[in-house]
Amino acid sequence: MESLNRMATELVDEAIDFAAELTIDVHQLSNESMVLDFGVDVPGGIEAGLLLAEIQTAGLTTVQTRMDDIAGTPLAHVEVATDHPALSLLCAGKAGWELQTSSFEGLGAGPARALVAEEDIFDRVGYQEESDFAVLAVECDALPDEDVTAAVATRAGVPESAAFVAAFSTASITGSVVSATRAAELAVFRLAELGYDPLDVLSASASAPLAPVAHEEPTAMARTNDALAYGGQVHLVVDDEFDRFEDVCSTAGEDYGEPFVDIFESVDWEYAELARSLFAPAQVTVDVRGGDTHVFGETDEAVLAESFGL
Repeated sequence: MESLNRMATELVDEAIDFAAELTIDVHQLSNESMVLDFGVDVPGGIEAGLLLAEIQTAGLTTVQTRMDDIAGTPLAHVEVATDHPALSLLCAGKAGWELQTSSFEGLGAGPARALVAEEDIFDRVGYQEESDFAVLAVECDALPDEDVTAAVATRAGVPESAAFVAAFSTASITGSVVSATRAAELAVFRLAELGYDPLDVLSASASAPLAPVAHEEPTAMARTNDALAYGGQVHLVVDDEFDRFEDVCSTAGEDYGEPFVDIFESVDWEYAELARSLFAPAQVTVDVRGGDTHVFGETDEAVLAESFGL
């Protein structure tokens, strides 16, 4: 298998070639780094969000949409599937890079994280890579400038001209799509936090509703987290039994049943003050290879309807 960043770069090339069709903007900065606007100064789009989700996971996931209903209202849902969950979801797709300069703040996801590999999950998976390119997707409310891309390049150990940063805001069509793809990632990461070997997760499939696009970031953060915690459904195939599978779901959290706008307001929107267990899918099916199939959690259409204004 090629490096995660090399595979992601091929998808970035596709995004550049079809920028007009994807309704994204491409900016080559003065330091020759590349910033792709997937949904900051542009509204973003469904196809842009699907491709960005593939870029974040280095092309190791299949991503698509389907229609379903919430409280009798037809809504788009996003589905993902991968046979490489540890690599695609944890070593690439997870949002674990806090990116900050004097004038910029964002949260990075994507295979560039594997070039740094400072997060504990890389030790758990036993993965780190070197590459001539670095690909990072950044959730932010302003486009990165040269200082930001230079910081990415320096930390990833690549030339500035080899840094590709895809930017999107949560309050964009792209943001709603990318957020909805995270149900499987949350389940696999939560399992790893509980002590399960992430390499024993053989495949992961998931779906979540597409949250209505908000006008501002706080509302978007609340809606997209509600989409996962109250509408996210995950199917995992794993190698071994585990006595804490039920703790993977959002239903295991003390605040289950409260919309995220209330949860965030209770801590003055200080994201870091919240328990990690809050960020989990609503329902998980765990199929133990050669063993039992377990189902935990439940979806809650009433909370989704309130959050989405249905």
